[in-house]
Amino acid sequence: MQGNAIVRQAPSTAGFGAYTVVDVETSGLRAEEHRVLSVAALVLDADGQVVHEFHTLVDPGCDPGPVHIHGLTTEILRGSPRFEHVREPLSALLAGRVMVAHNAHFDYRFLASEFGRTGADLPVGRRLCTLALARRVAPPTPDCKLGTLAAYYGISRSRAHDALDDTRVLAGVLRALIADAARLGITPPLLRCPPKENYQSAWGLPTERTGPKTPCPYTYPGRFETGGALVQGMKVAFTGDTATDRDVLVARAEAAGLEVTSAVSGRTSVLVTNAPNSTSGKARKAVEVGTPIVSENRFLLLLERVEPGERKDDQVARTSSTRRRPSRVPVAPGGPLAGRRVLVLGGTHGGAAAVRSRIAELGGSAAVNMSGRVTDVLALTGGHADRRCVRAAELGIPVHGAELLSAPQPSDASSASRRAGAEPLALIRGQVIDLPIDDFGIDWTIRASWAYSGSGAVDLVAFLVDGDEQVAGDDDFVFYNQPETRGVRLIAEGPDEQSVAIRLDQLPRYCRRIVLAAALDDAEATFGDVGAIEVEAMPGAEAGVVARATMDAATEERTLVLAEVYLRGDVWRLRAVGQGYPTDLAVLARRYGVDVAE
Repeated sequence: MQGNAIVRQAPSTAGFGAYTVVDVETSGLRAEEHRVLSVAALVLDADGQVVHEFHTLVDPGCDPGPVHIHGLTTEILRGSPRFEHVREPLSALLAGRVMVAHNAHFDYRFLASEFGRTGADLPVGRRLCTLALARRVAPPTPDCKLGTLAAYYGISRSRAHDALDDTRVLAGVLRALIADAARLGITPPLLRCPPKENYQSAWGLPTERTGPKTPCPYTYPGRFETGGALVQGMKVAFTGDTATDRDVLVARAEAAGLEVTSAVSGRTSVLVTNAPNSTSGKARKAVEVGTPIVSENRFLLLLERVEPGERKDDQVARTSSTRRRPSRVPVAPGGPLAGRRVLVLGGTHGGAAAVRSRIAELGGSAAVNMSGRVTDVLALTGGHADRRCVRAAELGIPVHGAELLSAPQPSDASSASRRAGAEPLALIRGQVIDLPIDDFGIDWTIRASWAYSGSGAVDLVAFLVDGDEQVAGDDDFVFYNQPETRGVRLIAEGPDEQSVAIRLDQLPRYCRRIVLAAALDDAEATFGDVGAIEVEAMPGAEAGVVARATMDAATEERTLVLAEVYLRGDVWRLRAVGQGYPTDLAVLARRYGVDVAE
């Protein structure tokens, strides 16, 4: 079933770019494994009105998956076009335009995978996620689900999980969000595509293979000893020419239970080379740190008798992390600024950081960006010249000086809270809460956002570490070039926000802690240039925020540990950290045991 329609509606006053609103229904959640079953695309004009509709079912050539969600059975899909026959008309609606979707990371990945299967690239240069836009606008809704936003903005919805109806609803929600964003002075967070998380750079990870890396299931047993045997879990690096094809060597090493790395460090078990006197960087590093060196022929002989290692999942017999136990949603404490969301503008980095810390101590929440939930603005030196301060005054948001901290008026908080909606728990540095799994489940998203206009980028990363604060392998390091591992996925939905999605029941059993950090890719920039970073915890990407912390680093710091999700007994907890370091990401990664070339 495929359809095209030309639609004309009355113009609106909202200003729009070249937007195409998209939605897909799929056979599952993983773009690498599952397929698109239905796709809809609505072309919007400069007023945000729909001028062209496209919708088709797609024959996936496989089981359609959760029919109870999307209602698309094999019988319904039978006779529909395959995606290769849908690609061209869809390309014409996407090329040169901004792709808009709710949770656009999902739709983009599925469409990119489908285009890739047909030998083509998805013709999308920029995308806009309405979920990210809704979080920036922050209307007074309990969450940012499409149905909730539609109800708030008075947009009717006929059939949830129907691609065509969802795009029609989303077009209406988009118009409302764009209008609210314009009123608040917020620029829609367009993300360049493909996003950095999809780049195939070689930073710090193995480049020996042409295919995907196979996670090593064994713990690191230490270095190879001359005259001894290889043990499963040992870290192996290669350098120089080899008689055996490099892909074959890597495949044999990984099949034997070894971990292949691209770098040599103090944790590398053995370096394989046919030129032991080589001046390559790996060979020089091996000599410097004392890494044993063997020839290719010796390595092949050692591969024939690899001793068994300890499996990672046997290392820790974790008690169930999802066992039901009494819990409650964290409740924000009282205080003279309780229920108020204060945007701090102007001042020095240190002065603004101290003010944001004081706001949290008084029970308030410090904002890093303007939104619909900002109840107050505190203007330090130079703050009144900030365009956000001017916009706040136009919107009737109170603008204060430092007197807000010395003589806050609690009576204002109640009216402010009613206007903006209830605020989540505001955490201060070092504060810990139990994740309310019984109330919200095992899927959690930790989101970081900032207001940085510099030339460099802020990168969110995650380390899955064991009881010794070390990764069990390089696959336990999640960053832009390795955006997913067991139970953890990195998601970018805007130029000034990234998030890490965590599914607690899918984490490796040895994982005791997930460390979330931010790093700068500009060697000249520091977090003093970036300013505050806001960290929010929510039970799913579209859910309401449960807890929030605002982190400030010192002026010279280039990496910043933001938060930790860790297991205490059988309880998962969240800690607001805020610890910065003057070194780069590679140094931080080595601290947690990741093999990174120096």
